[in-house]
Amino acid sequence: MFLKYRTLRGVQMRSEVDDPETGHTHDELCEAGKHLYAAALRAGRIARSEIVDAAPCLIDLALLCPDPDDPQLLRPVPPSIALNQLIHPIEREIQQRRQRALSLADAFEPFMTITTATSTPSAAINVLEGLAVINSQLDRVMEECSVELLTVQPGSGRRPETVKAGLRRVEPLLDRGVRMRTLYQHTARHHSATMGYVERIMPYGLEVRTLEEIIDRLIIVDRKIAFIPARSDRQVALELRHEGLVQYLVGVFEQFWLHGIPWEEEVVSYAPARGGISGIQRSIAKLLVEGHVDEAIARRLGMNVRTCRAHIAKLASTLGSGSRAQLGYLIARSGILDDEAGGCLSAPGTGCPAEEPEQARGHDQSASCD
Repeated sequence: MFLKYRTLRGVQMRSEVDDPETGHTHDELCEAGKHLYAAALRAGRIARSEIVDAAPCLIDLALLCPDPDDPQLLRPVPPSIALNQLIHPIEREIQQRRQRALSLADAFEPFMTITTATSTPSAAINVLEGLAVINSQLDRVMEECSVELLTVQPGSGRRPETVKAGLRRVEPLLDRGVRMRTLYQHTARHHSATMGYVERIMPYGLEVRTLEEIIDRLIIVDRKIAFIPARSDRQVALELRHEGLVQYLVGVFEQFWLHGIPWEEEVVSYAPARGGISGIQRSIAKLLVEGHVDEAIARRLGMNVRTCRAHIAKLASTLGSGSRAQLGYLIARSGILDDEAGGCLSAPGTGCPAEEPEQARGHDQSASCD
């Protein structure tokens, strides 16, 4: 009988049950079949009636053959012959598949060096997905930092646990004499965790400046490697090693650094209020007339949306506005944005024309974030 033995075609070398009532499979020796085959070997023959229902697998596996002298009897096939008949097709299929695997390996061998070359860590752009992966790679690169670390940290401040992780990263750099420069937004000056971080590190060489608006997060290591976010949820980042890209980002950082106000210049205050409108409210007014929504304004100025809306409400009250549409009209009519000095963000003693004496200026506490 022709045997179609199922093998190497699935996870298990076992076929489905052919007879649900008896639980028999026609390509596997069942327990009853084992006992009957052993009995047939000992006796030299076995009655066909004994195996038809009890162990049909003996016929399907060609372990029994008809007795030429009596059609009601079956003779056992010697185990060595039966085993060879069963194994041979399996070994042939294994050999065919092994040959197929070798052919595939030979076909792909010319491409292996190309694949290896493009997947090395020195690739120009490396996509990092997941905070664990991002932080792990950042740690590895920071361990090799030897000259300079440039960072841009937008927002009003970082969470205490983030600040703690930052301390862990930068302390070894300070020990190695690495120069570190960081840009924050003005609102970070009111954030307790950030203030504590800066006060702790600055005596050891950290340089910090702040601006009203800055770019998204940026980390540049030794002017050779840069990290930037690739998605708004911060779960994907890009590691850049292309010299042209990194140098461009260094230039962007230096431009912002040039206009930043040093942290040690006391607390930065917006230009003094004139006509009941503070400097930060003038900055918000400028973004309002440009058509930005509250969330975008808050993000650009590094404050939370609730604080931003509180400033908008004060601005509307001062100008006597009853609606958002009317507020835009009143801002344009009031002329508060016409005078560049009105929006001046100056450090003490820089000579901004409308600047009041330092002791008369207080920073806007409502600009701080929770």
